[in-house]
Amino acid sequence: MLRIFYPNMYVPSILDINPEELQKQGITAILLDLDNTIVPRDRDKFSPEIKAWLTGMLQKGFKLCIVSNNGTSRVNTLAGPLKIPCVVRAVKPMRQAFRRALELLDATPEETVVVGDQIFTDIWGGNRLGMFTILVVPMPGKEFWVTKLINRRLEKVVLARISRLVSHKDKQYYVR
Repeated sequence: MLRIFYPNMYVPSILDINPEELQKQGITAILLDLDNTIVPRDRDKFSPEIKAWLTGMLQKGFKLCIVSNNGTSRVNTLAGPLKIPCVVRAVKPMRQAFRRALELLDATPEETVVVGDQIFTDIWGGNRLGMFTILVVPMPGKEFWVTKLINRRLEKVVLARISRLVSHKDKQYYVR
């Protein structure tokens, strides 16, 4: 039953995602969560490392889309300069936001990965459509009160189960 909440991969940071590994799996599109995945919730700029990673992925031919429960202003401020399309007010884990992102990128679930820091929004949403999912450790910083009070507590239960199922390969943790 909990399997729907299990990511295919668990990494310390988005910077630990290897583009060559994704390409070997036929991945051409990446759906990214915003807050605490690619930028701390209390910041309004990407770090130079994250900006370089995003730019590098675009240069390698990956199609990127930010899928966020945030409003238009915050998401566009960050995604606009890099010309990354976005789906705002996504109401993740609802399927329609992920379907909209796939439509924007002209991609299929089989060639798409969802990357996020929350099991009950990003991972569950991606798994519901059969996409490859990567859970990242949340970036340090302020969290939305619901995330902190409810989601993170429930995630501890799932993460405890996942920790017994992982195989380690460098800094990447694959869930069997």
